[in-house]
Amino acid sequence: MTTSNDIPLGSKPNDRAAHLRTDTDWLDQAFTSDEVLIFLLQNGAPLVEHSGQSLVWLGPEVAKLSPPGDRIFMGKDKAGSPIFAVEMPEAFGLESSLIAGTGAFSDMRAAAAGLPELQSNLAATARSLFEWHRSHSYCSRCGAPSDVAEAGWKRICPSCGAEHFPRTDPVAIMLAVKDDKCLLGRQAMWPAGFWSALAGFVEPGETVEQAATRELEEEAGIKADPAKAEYLFCQPWPFPSSLMIGIIVEADTTEVSVEQDELEAARWITREEARQVMAGTHPEIYAPPPMAVAHHLLKTWAERD
Repeated sequence: MTTSNDIPLGSKPNDRAAHLRTDTDWLDQAFTSDEVLIFLLQNGAPLVEHSGQSLVWLGPEVAKLSPPGDRIFMGKDKAGSPIFAVEMPEAFGLESSLIAGTGAFSDMRAAAAGLPELQSNLAATARSLFEWHRSHSYCSRCGAPSDVAEAGWKRICPSCGAEHFPRTDPVAIMLAVKDDKCLLGRQAMWPAGFWSALAGFVEPGETVEQAATRELEEEAGIKADPAKAEYLFCQPWPFPSSLMIGIIVEADTTEVSVEQDELEAARWITREEARQVMAGTHPEIYAPPPMAVAHHLLKTWAERD
Protein backbone atom coordinates (compact mmCIF):
# COMPACT_ATOMS: atom_id res chain seq x y z
CA MET A 1 0.00 0.00 0.00
CA THR A 2 1.29 3.47 -0.90
CA THR A 3 1.82 5.76 2.09
CA SER A 4 3.00 9.34 2.51
CA ASN A 5 6.57 8.10 2.92
CA ASP A 6 6.45 6.76 -0.66
CA ILE A 7 5.38 10.07 -2.22
CA PRO A 8 8.08 12.25 -3.87
CA LEU A 9 9.32 15.37 -2.04
CA GLY A 10 8.26 14.00 1.34
CA SER A 11 9.85 10.57 1.45
CA LYS A 12 12.99 9.49 3.31
CA PRO A 13 13.61 12.72 5.27
CA ASN A 14 16.79 13.40 7.22
CA ASP A 15 17.09 13.99 10.98
CA ARG A 16 16.11 17.66 11.43
CA ALA A 17 17.91 17.86 14.82
CA ALA A 18 15.57 20.65 15.89
CA HIS A 19 17.11 20.81 19.37
CA LEU A 20 20.21 22.44 17.83
CA ARG A 21 18.39 25.35 16.18
CA THR A 22 18.84 27.61 19.22
CA ASP A 23 22.51 26.76 19.79
CA THR A 24 24.10 29.62 17.85
CA ASP A 25 27.67 28.71 18.84
CA TRP A 26 27.22 25.13 17.64
CA LEU A 27 25.60 26.31 14.40
CA ASP A 28 28.43 28.74 13.62
CA GLN A 29 31.06 26.05 14.25
CA ALA A 30 29.11 23.46 12.25
CA PHE A 31 28.80 25.79 9.24
CA THR A 32 32.58 26.13 8.99
CA SER A 33 33.51 22.55 9.92
CA ASP A 34 35.13 20.12 7.50
CA GLU A 35 32.16 17.74 7.86
CA VAL A 36 29.50 20.25 6.86
CA LEU A 37 27.28 19.57 3.84
CA ILE A 38 25.88 22.67 2.12
CA PHE A 39 23.63 23.03 -0.91
CA LEU A 40 22.64 26.24 -2.65
CA LEU A 41 19.46 27.73 -4.05
CA GLN A 42 18.82 30.92 -5.98
CA ASN A 43 15.30 32.28 -6.42
CA GLY A 44 14.01 28.92 -5.20
CA ALA A 45 16.02 26.91 -7.74
CA PRO A 46 18.51 24.37 -6.32
CA LEU A 47 22.07 24.03 -7.62
CA VAL A 48 22.17 20.63 -9.31
CA GLU A 49 25.00 18.70 -10.94
CA HIS A 50 24.96 18.71 -14.73
CA SER A 51 23.89 15.04 -14.65
CA GLY A 52 20.70 16.13 -12.88
CA GLN A 53 21.06 13.26 -10.42
CA SER A 54 22.42 15.08 -7.37
CA LEU A 55 22.55 18.40 -5.63
CA VAL A 56 25.93 20.10 -5.75
CA TRP A 57 27.32 19.47 -2.29
CA LEU A 58 29.73 22.04 -0.93
CA GLY A 59 31.70 22.49 2.28
CA PRO A 60 32.98 25.41 4.34
CA GLU A 61 34.26 27.09 1.16
CA VAL A 62 30.71 28.47 0.78
CA ALA A 63 31.77 31.18 3.25
CA LYS A 64 34.09 32.54 0.53
CA LEU A 65 31.28 33.06 -2.01
CA SER A 66 30.28 36.65 -2.67
CA PRO A 67 27.84 38.12 -2.06
CA PRO A 68 26.95 35.83 0.87
CA GLY A 69 23.56 34.17 1.12
CA ASP A 70 21.10 33.45 3.91
CA ARG A 71 21.39 30.04 5.56
CA ILE A 72 19.00 27.54 7.13
CA PHE A 73 20.05 24.59 9.26
CA MET A 74 18.41 21.52 7.73
CA GLY A 75 19.57 18.94 10.28
CA LYS A 76 22.02 16.04 10.07
CA ASP A 77 22.65 13.13 7.74
CA LYS A 78 22.94 9.51 8.88
CA ALA A 79 26.64 9.98 9.67
CA GLY A 80 25.87 13.01 11.84
CA SER A 81 27.21 15.62 9.43
CA PRO A 82 25.40 18.98 9.66
CA ILE A 83 23.40 20.05 6.61
CA PHE A 84 22.71 23.66 5.63
CA ALA A 85 20.82 25.25 2.77
CA VAL A 86 22.00 28.65 1.53
CA GLU A 87 19.87 30.94 -0.63
CA MET A 88 22.21 32.98 -2.83
CA PRO A 89 21.10 36.53 -3.71
CA GLU A 90 20.28 37.53 -7.28
CA ALA A 91 23.59 39.40 -7.46
CA PHE A 92 25.47 36.10 -7.17
CA GLY A 93 26.89 35.00 -10.52
CA LEU A 94 27.59 31.29 -10.67
CA GLU A 95 29.84 31.32 -13.74
CA SER A 96 32.12 33.99 -12.32
CA SER A 97 32.32 32.41 -8.88
CA LEU A 98 34.72 29.98 -7.18
CA ILE A 99 32.31 27.09 -7.92
CA ALA A 100 31.85 27.74 -11.65
CA GLY A 101 31.32 24.54 -13.61
CA THR A 102 29.97 22.48 -10.73
CA GLY A 103 26.38 22.54 -11.93
CA ALA A 104 23.46 24.83 -12.67
CA PHE A 105 20.51 26.30 -10.80
CA SER A 106 17.59 24.19 -11.96
CA ASP A 107 13.82 24.67 -11.83
CA MET A 108 12.58 22.90 -8.70
CA ARG A 109 10.04 20.75 -10.51
CA ALA A 110 12.61 19.58 -13.05
CA ALA A 111 15.32 19.08 -10.43
CA ALA A 112 13.17 17.06 -8.03
CA ALA A 113 12.29 14.58 -10.74
CA GLY A 114 15.92 13.43 -10.96
CA LEU A 115 17.17 13.83 -7.40
CA PRO A 116 17.37 11.00 -4.85
CA GLU A 117 14.50 10.95 -2.33
CA LEU A 118 16.34 12.54 0.58
CA GLN A 119 17.81 15.28 -1.59
CA SER A 120 14.48 16.17 -3.17
CA ASN A 121 12.99 16.40 0.32
CA LEU A 122 15.81 18.69 1.45
CA ALA A 123 15.49 20.92 -1.61
CA ALA A 124 11.71 21.13 -1.30
CA THR A 125 11.90 21.95 2.40
CA ALA A 126 14.53 24.64 1.86
CA ARG A 127 12.56 26.20 -0.98
CA SER A 128 9.42 26.40 1.16
CA LEU A 129 11.31 28.01 4.03
CA PHE A 130 13.10 30.58 1.90
CA GLU A 131 9.84 31.48 0.13
CA TRP A 132 8.22 31.98 3.54
CA HIS A 133 11.02 34.29 4.65
CA ARG A 134 10.73 36.23 1.40
CA SER A 135 7.05 36.99 1.98
CA HIS A 136 7.09 37.36 5.78
CA SER A 137 9.92 39.77 6.46
CA TYR A 138 7.56 42.15 8.31
CA CYS A 139 5.66 41.44 11.51
CA SER A 140 1.98 40.72 10.82
CA ARG A 141 1.07 42.13 14.24
CA CYS A 142 2.74 45.57 14.22
CA GLY A 143 4.29 45.90 10.75
CA ALA A 144 7.91 46.29 11.90
CA PRO A 145 10.75 44.37 10.19
CA SER A 146 11.24 40.96 11.83
CA ASP A 147 14.45 39.00 12.38
CA VAL A 148 15.35 35.44 11.43
CA ALA A 149 15.70 33.15 14.45
CA GLU A 150 16.28 29.49 15.33
CA ALA A 151 18.49 28.73 12.35
CA GLY A 152 15.87 29.88 9.85
CA TRP A 153 12.85 28.11 11.33
CA LYS A 154 11.33 31.15 13.02
CA ARG A 155 11.07 34.95 12.87
CA ILE A 156 10.87 37.30 15.85
CA CYS A 157 9.70 40.90 15.83
CA PRO A 158 12.14 43.05 17.86
CA SER A 159 9.50 45.76 18.15
CA CYS A 160 6.55 43.92 19.72
CA GLY A 161 8.08 40.52 20.51
CA ALA A 162 5.73 38.52 18.28
CA GLU A 163 6.99 35.12 17.13
CA HIS A 164 6.23 33.88 13.63
CA PHE A 165 6.61 30.33 12.34
CA PRO A 166 6.74 28.94 8.78
CA ARG A 167 3.32 28.58 7.24
CA THR A 168 2.06 25.51 5.41
CA ASP A 169 -1.25 25.71 3.54
CA PRO A 170 -3.32 22.49 3.48
CA VAL A 171 -4.75 21.59 0.07
CA ALA A 172 -7.32 18.86 -0.54
CA ILE A 173 -6.56 17.09 -3.80
CA MET A 174 -9.35 14.69 -4.59
CA LEU A 175 -10.25 12.01 -7.07
CA ALA A 176 -14.03 11.77 -7.31
CA VAL A 177 -15.22 8.26 -8.17
CA LYS A 178 -18.58 6.76 -9.03
CA ASP A 179 -19.06 3.07 -9.75
CA ASP A 180 -16.20 2.24 -12.16
CA LYS A 181 -15.35 5.80 -13.21
CA CYS A 182 -13.27 8.67 -11.86
CA LEU A 183 -13.35 12.39 -12.57
CA LEU A 184 -10.45 14.34 -14.06
CA GLY A 185 -10.23 18.04 -14.83
CA ARG A 186 -7.96 20.37 -16.74
CA GLN A 187 -7.10 24.07 -16.74
CA ALA A 188 -6.90 26.09 -19.94
CA MET A 189 -3.22 26.90 -19.39
CA TRP A 190 -2.20 23.23 -19.28
CA PRO A 191 -0.65 21.46 -22.29
CA ALA A 192 -3.02 19.57 -24.57
CA GLY A 193 -3.79 16.12 -23.20
CA PHE A 194 -2.89 16.93 -19.61
CA TRP A 195 -5.64 16.10 -17.10
CA SER A 196 -5.41 15.75 -13.35
CA ALA A 197 -7.31 15.42 -10.08
CA LEU A 198 -9.18 18.44 -8.75
CA ALA A 199 -7.78 20.38 -5.81
CA GLY A 200 -8.46 23.33 -3.54
CA PHE A 201 -7.29 25.00 -0.34
CA VAL A 202 -8.81 24.05 3.00
CA GLU A 203 -10.66 27.05 4.41
CA PRO A 204 -10.83 28.06 8.10
CA GLY A 205 -13.38 26.07 10.06
CA GLU A 206 -13.63 23.06 7.75
CA THR A 207 -12.14 19.58 7.68
CA VAL A 208 -10.07 18.27 4.80
CA GLU A 209 -12.98 16.05 3.75
CA GLN A 210 -15.37 19.01 3.79
CA ALA A 211 -12.93 21.06 1.73
CA ALA A 212 -12.65 18.24 -0.81
CA THR A 213 -16.39 17.95 -1.34
CA ARG A 214 -16.92 21.73 -1.36
CA GLU A 215 -14.24 22.24 -4.02
CA LEU A 216 -15.63 19.33 -6.02
CA GLU A 217 -19.03 20.95 -6.19
CA GLU A 218 -17.67 24.46 -6.80
CA GLU A 219 -15.36 23.41 -9.63
CA ALA A 220 -17.29 20.62 -11.34
CA GLY A 221 -20.84 20.67 -9.94
CA ILE A 222 -20.43 17.19 -8.45
CA LYS A 223 -22.07 16.59 -5.07
CA ALA A 224 -20.53 14.26 -2.50
CA ASP A 225 -20.81 13.48 1.20
CA PRO A 226 -17.66 14.26 3.29
CA ALA A 227 -18.39 11.09 5.27
CA LYS A 228 -17.64 9.08 2.11
CA ALA A 229 -14.16 10.58 1.67
CA GLU A 230 -11.15 8.27 2.02
CA TYR A 231 -7.77 9.74 3.03
CA LEU A 232 -4.79 8.13 1.26
CA PHE A 233 -1.58 10.13 1.73
CA CYS A 234 -0.10 13.62 1.72
CA GLN A 235 2.82 15.46 0.14
CA PRO A 236 4.73 18.65 0.94
CA TRP A 237 4.51 20.87 -2.14
CA PRO A 238 6.94 23.84 -2.17
CA PHE A 239 5.08 26.08 -4.65
CA PRO A 240 5.25 28.07 -2.49
CA SER A 241 4.42 26.04 0.62
CA SER A 242 1.49 23.64 0.65
CA LEU A 243 0.61 20.22 2.02
CA MET A 244 -1.25 18.27 -0.65
CA ILE A 245 -3.70 15.89 1.05
CA GLY A 246 -4.77 13.08 -1.28
CA ILE A 247 -8.38 11.91 -0.97
CA ILE A 248 -10.73 9.64 -2.89
CA VAL A 249 -14.34 10.82 -2.71
CA GLU A 250 -17.41 8.75 -3.54
CA ALA A 251 -19.61 11.03 -5.67
CA ASP A 252 -23.39 11.21 -5.23
CA THR A 253 -24.01 12.83 -8.65
CA THR A 254 -22.34 12.56 -12.04
CA GLU A 255 -23.56 15.53 -14.11
CA VAL A 256 -20.61 17.84 -14.71
CA SER A 257 -21.03 21.62 -14.57
CA VAL A 258 -17.64 23.30 -14.86
CA GLU A 259 -16.80 26.59 -13.15
CA GLN A 260 -14.86 28.31 -15.94
CA ASP A 261 -12.84 30.42 -13.51
CA GLU A 262 -11.36 27.21 -12.13
CA LEU A 263 -11.39 24.62 -14.90
CA GLU A 264 -11.61 24.49 -18.67
CA ALA A 265 -13.23 21.04 -18.63
CA ALA A 266 -13.91 17.96 -16.52
CA ARG A 267 -14.70 14.42 -17.65
CA TRP A 268 -15.35 10.97 -16.28
CA ILE A 269 -13.10 8.12 -17.40
CA THR A 270 -13.41 4.40 -16.71
CA ARG A 271 -10.98 2.42 -14.59
CA GLU A 272 -9.69 0.74 -17.73
CA GLU A 273 -9.04 4.16 -19.26
CA ALA A 274 -7.26 5.20 -16.07
CA ARG A 275 -5.01 2.18 -16.43
CA GLN A 276 -4.29 3.21 -20.01
CA VAL A 277 -3.45 6.72 -18.81
CA MET A 278 -0.99 5.33 -16.27
CA ALA A 279 0.51 3.02 -18.90
CA GLY A 280 0.88 5.88 -21.39
CA THR A 281 -1.38 4.22 -23.95
CA HIS A 282 -4.50 6.39 -23.69
CA PRO A 283 -5.16 8.13 -27.05
CA GLU A 284 -6.15 11.49 -25.52
CA ILE A 285 -4.90 11.79 -21.93
CA TYR A 286 -1.47 11.51 -20.36
CA ALA A 287 -0.84 11.09 -16.66
CA PRO A 288 0.31 13.71 -14.17
CA PRO A 289 4.07 13.36 -13.61
CA PRO A 290 5.26 10.90 -10.92
CA MET A 291 6.44 13.80 -8.75
CA ALA A 292 2.83 14.97 -8.30
CA VAL A 293 0.51 13.44 -5.72
CA ALA A 294 -2.24 13.39 -8.38
CA HIS A 295 -0.21 10.72 -10.20
CA HIS A 296 -0.30 8.46 -7.16
CA LEU A 297 -3.98 9.13 -6.48
CA LEU A 298 -4.93 8.02 -9.98
CA LYS A 299 -2.51 5.08 -9.88
CA THR A 300 -3.87 3.83 -6.54
CA TRP A 301 -7.46 3.89 -7.75
CA ALA A 302 -6.66 2.46 -11.19
CA GLU A 303 -4.92 -0.55 -9.67
CA ARG A 304 -7.81 -1.45 -7.39
CA ASP A 305 -9.92 -4.43 -8.39
